[in-house]
Amino acid sequence: MDDDRPLALVTGASSGIGYELAGRFAENGFDLLINAEDDRLDHAVQRLRESGAGVRAVRADLRAPEGVDKLVAATTGLRIDVAVLNAGVGQGGAFADTDLADDLAIVDLNVASTVRLAKPLLRDILTRGEGRMAFTSSIAATMPGPFQPVYNASKSFVQSFAEALRNEVKDTDVTITVFMPGPTETDFFRRADMGDTKVGTSEKDDAADVAGQAYDAIMHGRGKKVTGSLRTKAQGLANKVLPDSAKAALHRSMAEPGTAEDTDGRD
Repeated sequence: MDDDRPLALVTGASSGIGYELAGRFAENGFDLLINAEDDRLDHAVQRLRESGAGVRAVRADLRAPEGVDKLVAATTGLRIDVAVLNAGVGQGGAFADTDLADDLAIVDLNVASTVRLAKPLLRDILTRGEGRMAFTSSIAATMPGPFQPVYNASKSFVQSFAEALRNEVKDTDVTITVFMPGPTETDFFRRADMGDTKVGTSEKDDAADVAGQAYDAIMHGRGKKVTGSLRTKAQGLANKVLPDSAKAALHRSMAEPGTAEDTDGRD
């Protein structure tokens, strides 16, 4: 780690959007403090160091308060110039059928850990008087989520939380950005057990493209950015005017188990 280089913290950085976003920071002269809880973290560190960045990793499960405390402790004495709270998890299936433990794990990671991390990180940034904080929300935040009800609600929380913080710091040199990916080519849908859904089997946005757009939004201090393909951005625009009932029906058509596209691309 080089004291003369800016430092970016990225959670959920062992793969997917988090890994690609960490790579963007590394390519642009940042050192990295990255977090994940899985075995891919070591490999991510090795690859990110190939860019010349200093990389420190903290293996911690942010669903648990002690995991958050471990990551916060690792920031002691460091100047975090950019903090990206990206870690998240989902779960497919009807609410009446899913395990309560899985539902609460979404709340613990997507909501509780976001609040637990944002508090000390934002306080430190505000004390210094400058810095950037970013949150990974989702296009799912703009619609009710049949067969993903807790996930969509959790991302609605992240969206509202980030935009509220942005207003609170508007008279400072601190920026708050929230970016909203659509369905992206990551492990999300496999881990969410959504392999038999239309959204799980359909074409998805490229994680590197999403990360690149998110990086640009963060570094330009933009408040909110729908990231990904033109299809995702069009959905973001449509969701501003569609009634909730229509958005819920659309989401159901994509996320209901058994709607997977067959090998010929037909429903």
